[in-house]
Amino acid sequence: MGAAALAAATVAASLTGCAKETTPTTGEQSITVYSGRSEDLIAPLLEQFTAETGIAVEVRYAGSAELAAQILEEGSNVQADVFFSQDAGALGAISEAGAFKTLNSDITELVEAKYRATDSTWVGVSGRSRVLSYNPELIAEADLPKSVFDLADASWKGKVGIAPSNASFQAFVTAMRVLKGEEATKTWLAAMKENAVIFEKNGQILEAVEAGEIAAGLINHYYWFEHANEIGEANMKSKMVWFEAGDVGNLVNVAGVGVLSDKPEAQTFAKWLLGDSAQKFFVEKTAEYSLTGLPATGWLPKLEEIASPAIDLSALAPLAQTLDLIREAGLTD
Repeated sequence: MGAAALAAATVAASLTGCAKETTPTTGEQSITVYSGRSEDLIAPLLEQFTAETGIAVEVRYAGSAELAAQILEEGSNVQADVFFSQDAGALGAISEAGAFKTLNSDITELVEAKYRATDSTWVGVSGRSRVLSYNPELIAEADLPKSVFDLADASWKGKVGIAPSNASFQAFVTAMRVLKGEEATKTWLAAMKENAVIFEKNGQILEAVEAGEIAAGLINHYYWFEHANEIGEANMKSKMVWFEAGDVGNLVNVAGVGVLSDKPEAQTFAKWLLGDSAQKFFVEKTAEYSLTGLPATGWLPKLEEIASPAIDLSALAPLAQTLDLIREAGLTD
């Protein structure tokens, strides 16, 4: 997949809003980060990085797919030192284009091989699982779908929420294409056009499930804990459930980073994200999975216990084709 293909597909899909930039920072040591992770989630982490290392950070926030297209468009004149992506698909697209520098071995060796690029061009820094959030007042446990493909049944019309403009949903659809093929994916997306209630964000899906507006929704696991922290776990009306073992609906994806410049501070940032400070942040503040072995929060199963599908995360790179399929199904403009 060429740079032009991803850039054109991403712009045409218009899947994200306008990028947001922080006020430029100054200092003898500094890096520029393109962040596909949201400002409210990541800004405190970046402030902690600067406090611990003395390296100033300038950030541009936007969707991961949008920033991947921007990096490819900028080419050899890329304005960032680091790409911090919400998912492995966008990282894979940049890696395929040859835009990343090789990460130092003392960085890549900190995580299992399945959570990093085989050529050491990107590394996962936190993990998340796709789950089905559901309202037990609206659907009995015995009636829960065994597979994400069961949501294509007409009985789910108007009862399930999805966020097709979200990078995590797009990565999940890419995994479906890789594991089940183009036609099966098209058929499922067409069924979602008929059955699903469309939202912009995972958090909005969960709020709708909590409010009883829909029976269930496809989200990342950590949104449940984020909401529980706001209102108290005892006040949560929704529950989370995984699909049957190996189902693509259980995809475990990673947020991760790749280095775009030769600045040593960029490598320092990547390694810092896999250190105790950042890993504790991901576990305690965002309820994600540590990729270096720190215990998960709450009652979450261990990362290795999730019955996720067997897939090379580098295979999630073909974003352009996925965006086309989602748009052709009428799920985005």
